[in-house]
Amino acid sequence: MLSIVIGARTEEVRALAWDQIDANGAVPTIHVWTSVRGDGDTKTRRSRQSLELPTLAVKAIGTHRAAQARERLAAAEMRQDNNSVLCTHTGTPLDRHNVLRELRTIMRKAGLNEKEWTARVLRHTFVSLLSDHEVSIEEISLLVGHNGTDTTERVYRRQLRPVRRSAATAMNEIPHDVASHPTQPGSTPPETQQGVHHMVDPLLNLLCLCRDGGI
Repeated sequence: MLSIVIGARTEEVRALAWDQIDANGAVPTIHVWTSVRGDGDTKTRRSRQSLELPTLAVKAIGTHRAAQARERLAAAEMRQDNNSVLCTHTGTPLDRHNVLRELRTIMRKAGLNEKEWTARVLRHTFVSLLSDHEVSIEEISLLVGHNGTDTTERVYRRQLRPVRRSAATAMNEIPHDVASHPTQPGSTPPETQQGVHHMVDPLLNLLCLCRDGGI
């Protein structure tokens, strides 16, 4: 879910520790400072940044943290405690296979085609949603950690639309009616369609599942 609402790469989300998240501050913030790369650094220098969390992410983080605490109590000494935000039920770090397996489960629950959605598509979805809600390409380029808009235009040319506003504000507006939105199975990722509106219904279901069940 964090890949959709803040645009973080999966390798960055997997490396998150709880002290990198301040969900209760005046401005809820996530510090994307590390990744699971060999040197522990983010892919680019600009990817290393602090981002405001939209309300949807704050709620999901709270739900996830409470669930993780319950798992820790149930497992007792059988569980590792490494302060990771995302980990297996035994506390070990997630690998890419864990991520893909969990993602497919979430996609099925949201009524999306699990074979067409990958972790990479979530970041493309972030760009699509912000562009569709008039966030500028300059702002999107900063949020995804690119060195300039040329990279953003080349990588996300199918997702970009005309521009304005901030990511957190837009993300707070997008799932406004998520709680009552029906599931519509069989939808495909944004880059395989003519426009982002064709995938909004099942995507809202996905955001609702993430909000209520984890990040």
